[in-house]
Amino acid sequence: MSKPKLRIGMVGYGFMGRTHSNAFKSVGQFFDLPRTPELAVICARDEGRANAFAERWGYGSVETDWRRLIERDDVDLIDIASPNDTHKEIAIAAAEAGKMVMCEKPLGRNSSESRAMVEAVEKAGVANMVWYNYRRVPAVTLAKQLIDEGKLGRIFHYRAKFLQDWTISADLPQGGEGLWRLDKAVAGSGVTGDLLAHCIDTAMWLNGGIDSVTGMTETFIKERPHTLTGKVEKVGIDDACAFLARFENGSLATFEATRYARGHKALYTLEINGENASIFWDLHDLHRLEYFDHSDEGRVRGWRSVHITDGDHPYMDKWWVPGLQIGYEHSFIHQAADFIAGLNGEAAAPTFRDALATDMVTDAVLKSAETRQWEPAH
Repeated sequence: MSKPKLRIGMVGYGFMGRTHSNAFKSVGQFFDLPRTPELAVICARDEGRANAFAERWGYGSVETDWRRLIERDDVDLIDIASPNDTHKEIAIAAAEAGKMVMCEKPLGRNSSESRAMVEAVEKAGVANMVWYNYRRVPAVTLAKQLIDEGKLGRIFHYRAKFLQDWTISADLPQGGEGLWRLDKAVAGSGVTGDLLAHCIDTAMWLNGGIDSVTGMTETFIKERPHTLTGKVEKVGIDDACAFLARFENGSLATFEATRYARGHKALYTLEINGENASIFWDLHDLHRLEYFDHSDEGRVRGWRSVHITDGDHPYMDKWWVPGLQIGYEHSFIHQAADFIAGLNGEAAAPTFRDALATDMVTDAVLKSAETRQWEPAH
């Protein structure tokens, strides 16, 4: 018996449009799901490039106006992979049209936008999810299992950092395609809403809610030419951010993100210290989880490197034989699988409401950078 299709309308053909398209195109080959994804429509403003994208990825048709996409009866799911300033309007319209909605992170440019999006999908009763893909890296999912099983005991410390170096040059313009993340009007914020949002989502998934924060930010290059206007304009985004946090469970945390760490392209690490054990994970070595268990015999006690490739590791029974690792793109495939599986049962996280919690933390961090005080994060 053939399975019902899940007809996808993708908004955006950039980096995230490719990762999402690959996920939906591949997921049915490895996961047994209640519905079969179909790449129905790609939507983007440049018709020529959209047609080329459709041909490469196998989309059935092209739209250049997201409003027409939402009006179509042959689309079940609207997947938003376009810049941050488009998320709210598209998501609300899609929900009101009765479409399922998936959205790239951050959900909104601020928690006010995100809250409106949450209200829309919940009022419409449509399935929804935000692409915080690092939850679906098998090593990170294993860390979640160990924490939930009580292996670490009481948690004392959480520390995370996400370091890049791609905006250091003062000659780099802001705005426009490829550089919209440097334009506050489009992005909402800099590294706080872009990089730290990932760290915060993972942290709250692993360690529970964040109670309060105190942070600092810096914009190192104060002015840049704007690609769209041709004028030199003030830079409104944060180039770097560091903040302290208190979790609701009493543990303490440090978070840091920057695009000015020369030599780092995407160094995302996290470490958690508990009374019984500690874990450490590094995106550059994403198929490994470093684990220290104090209950080990003293003579051989030490950090162990767990190679996440066996069939009893999260998601890995769907892939290759033990010893053969997977990569970044597979985290998106896992997320697509969980979303589709959740259509016949409990909705998979993170939902829009989960992502709103992250945006509330980032808002509090940015506010604290201005007030120089501790701010509530919920």
